[in-house]
Amino acid sequence: MRDFIKYIIKFLIGGERAGTLSSLVGYTSDPNKFSHYRVVIIPSPFFRDEVYGTAESMPGLPLNEIEGVPLLFGSPKVEWYGDTWVVHADIVASAYFLLTRYEEIRKRNVRDIHGRFPGKESLPYKAGFIHRPIVDEYGKLLRRWLRQARVQSATDPTPQIQKVWLTHDVDAPFYCRTFRNLIRETVKGIGFAQAWKIFCGPLREDPFYTFPWLLEQGNELKKAISKERCKSVFFIKSGGSSVYDRPYYKLHSKELQELLLLCKAENGRIGLHASYDAGKTPALIAAEKELLEKQVGGAVNYNRHHYLASCEPEDMDWLEKAGITDDFTMGYPDVAGFRLGTCRPVHWINPENKRISSLLLHPLTIMECSLNEPVYMNLSYEEALAYSLQLAGQVAESNGELVLLWHNDSITDRIKPNVSVDWQRKLFAAIIEELKKA
Repeated sequence: MRDFIKYIIKFLIGGERAGTLSSLVGYTSDPNKFSHYRVVIIPSPFFRDEVYGTAESMPGLPLNEIEGVPLLFGSPKVEWYGDTWVVHADIVASAYFLLTRYEEIRKRNVRDIHGRFPGKESLPYKAGFIHRPIVDEYGKLLRRWLRQARVQSATDPTPQIQKVWLTHDVDAPFYCRTFRNLIRETVKGIGFAQAWKIFCGPLREDPFYTFPWLLEQGNELKKAISKERCKSVFFIKSGGSSVYDRPYYKLHSKELQELLLLCKAENGRIGLHASYDAGKTPALIAAEKELLEKQVGGAVNYNRHHYLASCEPEDMDWLEKAGITDDFTMGYPDVAGFRLGTCRPVHWINPENKRISSLLLHPLTIMECSLNEPVYMNLSYEEALAYSLQLAGQVAESNGELVLLWHNDSITDRIKPNVSVDWQRKLFAAIIEELKKA
């Protein structure tokens, strides 16, 4: 059995006994081998050389279901073959398709203006399961089938969110702390008098400097569920020259250094916010990481791409080469949910060569602007809260990670009245309150 198939089966089973239990699961259509296993999954044609990478490898809609779970490949047929439970639902190929972003290598021409594959063009969205981590549901089915085949140790864990990642992309750390900002606000914004007051005043009075409040929310959650189960990460830009990388900020500036010291004091981790330019030219990632590390004074191992613009699946290779160990980019900008079909961290598998990498992907569950932007989901506050809590419930059922992304400048309430800003702050606080009960 090839390494990537073994990994998928172990990932589906999950838990400390995944290695042992995976040896009881076969992925074969050879009846002579069925007796070697307790559960056998019959392979679909997906991985065949003459099929993989062709139009024939794409699932057709509507999808079949097995025990209420959407199935991308195979059929829902199940049967006993002697003492072996034989499943014709190819949950291995189905999981692989989602975990690797395989769909995107088959649809290279489907990209938005930023080079991103749109969530609303994805199979999970079109098939109606973007809100469900169906790869994790496959794992639950597989454990049930093992128990049915008298492997009683294949138990389901008690539902619980294993970890909450409170992540924040620092696109615009400050509102008015440079002469360029001062001129902008004098000419087009709040006027010279108010702009000058912010420019000359203490950093905590800058409207975008909401980091103390974000860290406070994180600390409150840590008190409730433990610091091991909650982490705050701030992704900082260190490069980029495109218009989409604006505003540019200097890592060595007094204000940025004060932010870094605050994060260190409050145990907020620093990650690289790879620039928009690096999304287009991923060879730039290593230099941006090195520059940030010089300012931070230590290793930077986490990354999230600016604009979530990790454009091609194989571009992840550049992150691994640069020494990034964990990436938090994998969510769709235009729709919140489970882009990879899972809410558990998973090693990146390159769909071009099926290589399992050392890079660990932490799927992004919710980005605040996905919920309310008119061009995205366009939800009201009540709808956004209900949907967010529904996703959090799915994460708990799958014993996964809840990864939230709230920008520091999306929750300011000190410039001018803004309904969107007001409810983004309120929504974040409401989600934290619910998570305290988890």
